[in-house]
Amino acid sequence: MIDQHSLDGESRHAQVAPRVLPERCVIVVDKDLPIGHAANAAAVVALTIGHRHAALVGEAFADASGETHPGLIPVGITVLSAAGNDLSEIRRKAIEAKCDVVDFPREGQQTTNYHAFREATAMADGQTMKYLAVALVGGKKEVSKIVGHLALLR
Repeated sequence: MIDQHSLDGESRHAQVAPRVLPERCVIVVDKDLPIGHAANAAAVVALTIGHRHAALVGEAFADASGETHPGLIPVGITVLSAAGNDLSEIRRKAIEAKCDVVDFPREGQQTTNYHAFREATAMADGQTMKYLAVALVGGKKEVSKIVGHLALLR
């Protein structure tokens, strides 16, 4: 996993994780989001997880007719729910546990313009930023300790 102390002052979100298959990958979504917004938030962080952890994208596979399908995640992604106010604390604990964290600030659903999104988040204080989803990638023990008490997203 990424060692936060070895990032030499760069944002941990600017780093690409090593090509090692993590033991656990979970996404925690704000339980009060409407289903479409929850699905969007989970999809956004899942896409970034796949980019940052190339080993999480399995090999392509063929069906009985010989048609090839793109590779899927071999370890699965559990999608859990939590109160929106708890996501910042989950994120903090995951960073302390040296998990790789992909977060989705609420500003991400307030515009469809990525430049406007970046400008809005640049004005938000990192300590008070509100999140719609947080993904944790790391060791089974570390991740389970943080999210083991949470329920599946329903």
